[in-house]
Amino acid sequence: MARTFGLMRIVNMASIRKEISVRASVEQAWDAMRDIGALHTRLVPGFITDTQLDGDARIVTFANGSKVRERIVTNDDQVRRLVWTATGGLLSHHNGAAQIEGGADGGARVIWTADFLPDAATPAVDELMEHGMSVMQTTLNQLAIE
Repeated sequence: MARTFGLMRIVNMASIRKEISVRASVEQAWDAMRDIGALHTRLVPGFITDTQLDGDARIVTFANGSKVRERIVTNDDQVRRLVWTATGGLLSHHNGAAQIEGGADGGARVIWTADFLPDAATPAVDELMEHGMSVMQTTLNQLAIE
């Protein structure tokens, strides 16, 4: 939805928030997430098939072969929060954030938020995030067993 204020046009972006609980400890989960070059091996294997570092960005390859360049904005160990922007694919704008918090029984909670344009991409982005979170939950739960 767009609103006009004087000469400025304000566009409300689509926003999706997903949350999972995992058996991995906060430290284990954050260690996997903060390793920005190993997304395809440590956090979401199979969902992401390759990750290449390129300066302050990473180029991720999804299982369907599509590639997206993600510029890392923040990788904050203190609050265990990773923020990135992305270009490529079906979105004209994308801002992503993932954070690890303490969960029940010594586990962790993962919160992933995406703000993006165009709004019409919401069903596709929601499906993608749902699948990614499912893979992430399986991967991080496995860490608690090892």
